[in-house]
Amino acid sequence: MTPPWNPESWKQFPAAQQPNYPDPNELKQALGQLLRLPPLVTSWEIDHLREGIADAQRGDAWLLQGGDCAETFDECQTEQIASKLKLLLQMSLVIVFASRKRIVRVGRIAGQYAKPRSNDTETLHGVTFPCYRGDIVNQFEFSEHARRPDPSRLLRGYERSALTLNFIRALSEGGFADLHHPENWNLLFVNEAKGEVAKRYRDLVKSLGDALRFMETILEGSTVSELKRVDFFTSHEALLLDYETALTRPSVRGIGYYNMGTHLPWIGERTRSIDGAHVEYFRGIRNPIGVKIGPNISPDELVDLVRRLNADNQPGRLTLIHRMGRRHVESRLPGLIEAIQRSGLTVLWVCDPMHGNTVSTNSGRKTRRFDDIVDELRLSFAIHHACGSMLGGAHLELTGENVTECMGGSRNLTESDLESAYQTQVDPRLNYEQALEIAFEIAGKLTEYRAS
Repeated sequence: MTPPWNPESWKQFPAAQQPNYPDPNELKQALGQLLRLPPLVTSWEIDHLREGIADAQRGDAWLLQGGDCAETFDECQTEQIASKLKLLLQMSLVIVFASRKRIVRVGRIAGQYAKPRSNDTETLHGVTFPCYRGDIVNQFEFSEHARRPDPSRLLRGYERSALTLNFIRALSEGGFADLHHPENWNLLFVNEAKGEVAKRYRDLVKSLGDALRFMETILEGSTVSELKRVDFFTSHEALLLDYETALTRPSVRGIGYYNMGTHLPWIGERTRSIDGAHVEYFRGIRNPIGVKIGPNISPDELVDLVRRLNADNQPGRLTLIHRMGRRHVESRLPGLIEAIQRSGLTVLWVCDPMHGNTVSTNSGRKTRRFDDIVDELRLSFAIHHACGSMLGGAHLELTGENVTECMGGSRNLTESDLESAYQTQVDPRLNYEQALEIAFEIAGKLTEYRAS
């Protein structure tokens, strides 16, 4: 028998990756304030996303999930938020134009402030402090004061998430997302871009404009309202369980508990233990949820995990985000797909081609090779097709900023180029051109497998 669930039943299980707050009373006070604050999202929005994921499971939609590895409080700024939306809208346009599938847009945004770490501490020049766990826990600066886990930062994380969500809603509901004006989505530094990727995108926009004008001529000048707005959902790794619990609220409809701090929370590879606190927390909330799975999970373990998290096998409930890495995807992914198929379980398969392909340069800087990212994506499409399965989405770390953090791509960035605009404090991200290249790759594969 599965024991009864409540929002705090996870406290009876081992909880990995939780900060060690020096003062329990400070934590209690911060959580008490969070409990009194309004939710960030609504249960109706969450249910709408769940319907979109169910569509993707049936092959009628594609999930595009992307954003920063970890947000920072300082980057809660107009242009940086807008640039992420612009890039995701551009990528969506590329994919939908080729695939004829509806795009479910989910940002790693408005809450992606915590990061799991390999070690609890960091030592530099013989001095040891707690590791940096994201802005919602402590500060990146290497000092005793900065690295002290501070519960008041939970409130700052909530406030930054609320500000970001408010701006996203204003943009997505207004004319910003109008398909008649994709020029609104241009990023400032690429307005005059001369590269092949930029040219392909401009040609696509022209074709879209011609198609819209033709359709509206046939419809005698009327417009379709769906072309003027988009749904844009938020997601983050629900790592800090005290924070997530404080934002878990009962539905006003009396149908259960929702995590109302985000639309799509996910469990990371480091916290997916079936006997752990994260799985216990996630099994009871009504949100659609994701789970990152790497090459070390066994088929039997995966089946048990899926059954624990989606006991009723409900459509739209569970997304499996595989992050195998180029070296392991061919040997590990087929067995996992076949195990889920034999069990008759309903999931959405999404490829994260980023996390399994992180390498270090000779100087110790973390990076990713663009060719490895593309290869894992291509292989994932092929493996799912060969297994009679279907890849239904991509999960990408990317930014609308003009960074140089991943090697390769149309500009053929090398190790020496990384120094020019390496801005991330945690993991390397795709820049604008690389992200658009990925979008064209996805569009091509969706067209290819639709025709086969």
